[in-house]
Amino acid sequence: MNAPPLVSIGVPVYNAENFVEEALNSLVRQTLTNLEIIISDNASADRTEEICRRFAALDSRIRYYRNDVNIGAGKNYNRVFELSRGEYFKWAAHDDVCAPRFIEQCAVALNEQPDVVLAFPQMIDIDENGEEIVGKPVTDYPRAQRGSSPIARTRFRYLVRLGYTCEEVFGLIRADVLRHTRLIQSYTDSDRTLLAEIALYGRLYEVPEVLFYHRVHKGMSTQVFTDWQARTSWFDPAKAGRRVFPLWRQFREYLSAIRRSPATLKDKTYCFLYMMNWTRRHHRDLLFELRRGLRRPHSQHQGA
Repeated sequence: MNAPPLVSIGVPVYNAENFVEEALNSLVRQTLTNLEIIISDNASADRTEEICRRFAALDSRIRYYRNDVNIGAGKNYNRVFELSRGEYFKWAAHDDVCAPRFIEQCAVALNEQPDVVLAFPQMIDIDENGEEIVGKPVTDYPRAQRGSSPIARTRFRYLVRLGYTCEEVFGLIRADVLRHTRLIQSYTDSDRTLLAEIALYGRLYEVPEVLFYHRVHKGMSTQVFTDWQARTSWFDPAKAGRRVFPLWRQFREYLSAIRRSPATLKDKTYCFLYMMNWTRRHHRDLLFELRRGLRRPHSQHQGA
């Protein structure tokens, strides 16, 4: 096998014929060419396989894999990372678009700033036709400030908060840091937990240039799977119809991430104390989830 590339891009797909061609075109046209693209097809039933195999036949940097059955979004996201070989890793959704300099600029940030563990560019939201969605708030506080502090506990505190979207997870990440995490877990908001855990290893850095186009459309998972039970089934079809407690699971995973992290004892202590405050702030949601989860769950459709 050839020498490992600098960058690995993992593309988990499922029934992605609507936008995957545009997404893959944006990835093969990156100005940084020392990369590999790993596609894991979660048993798609549309033209996804045909499109992806065509790209793989034309570009030797692309490897296409197909799961025999739907293993769920969480495991499929993790599979593309497990198959990767690069020093840096990026997840890429089938419906988003990356500007040609996305990978290059993020790699420069990681190369030049050893304390940065994840680099991501500025972004705009686009609709189904690729037109910018004007006036849609992305967050309730500046994205660039979330994980930029040199203090681990401050980064963790910002990234644990609710009220922001988690597109930073589609940035460029140091693979050796990602290997220390539990990756994407099978519960709602596990990407938020992952970002907070990554931030315990180092800073997040925003490239001051719009290089990422995040597509918002009626078929995206957050639009289709709005109920927590259904969304858990999207992450893991084996959990369809089972009682789920995603907020309680998230709390437990935060505590585990703090324990495993390389943060100082002082930072860990502050993070644990902040999680106690987190439970107080979300006590109504935690109680509601507990009462709802103890009721007999109704059946939900699945997807990945």
